[in-house]
Amino acid sequence: MGIFERFSTMLKSNINDLISRAENPEKMLNQLILDMKSNLAKAKQEAAAAIADEKKLQADAEALKKQSEDWERRAMLAVQEGRDDLAKQALLRYNEALQGAQSLHETWVKHRADTENLKVQLRQLNDKIEEAKRKKNILVARAKRAEAQQRIQETMSGMSDKSAFESFDRMAEKIEAIERKALAAAEIQQEFQTDDLAAQFKQLEYKGSADQQLLELKGKMGLLGKGQDAAAKQLGKGETTVHEAEVVDDEDLK
Repeated sequence: MGIFERFSTMLKSNINDLISRAENPEKMLNQLILDMKSNLAKAKQEAAAAIADEKKLQADAEALKKQSEDWERRAMLAVQEGRDDLAKQALLRYNEALQGAQSLHETWVKHRADTENLKVQLRQLNDKIEEAKRKKNILVARAKRAEAQQRIQETMSGMSDKSAFESFDRMAEKIEAIERKALAAAEIQQEFQTDDLAAQFKQLEYKGSADQQLLELKGKMGLLGKGQDAAAKQLGKGETTVHEAEVVDDEDLK
């Protein structure tokens, strides 16, 4: 019965716990089922030996019973022949065989009950192995799903790590700060290099150029009089009209 106790302990063990400790749950479950089948084969061998013993006990009990019957017939024959002495010896043999047959019969009855119980346990073990084989596929699927979920969680955990992105943003801000400082330095440098007086004349020249373009445009459109048209032409040629100033004699001032 020791093998059945070991088998029962194995079946009652927490398979999910085995999976959690196994690097390869599918391989672990396959090996577990192979072990179950191996133990079942050994159990069948022991059961077969027990059944063979039970049948031998039955045969021995029947043989002794037959011997007791034979000695009983011999005792009767001796009585018929007037040989009471032989009849007594035959009865002694008869009693010995009958007692042996009864003892073997009792042993055989008990052993037969044990072998019948053994057959029941074998069927139960076989059913449990078949059930384990069916559960194996479900457990393997669960293990693979758990592994996939774990990989997804690890991936999502890695994606949620913002340290690299924060470093990138800080570097971008640093570069932008350097660019702003460079622009400010260039603006200051331009401020000190610019000739204010030259800049004012440049603005006046631009204004003169704009006035000239406006007069030329009006001339093309026929919107100017003769005097204005001549002035525009002179302005376009770069000529300037100089009005002579009246000379006032100092004597007149007196």
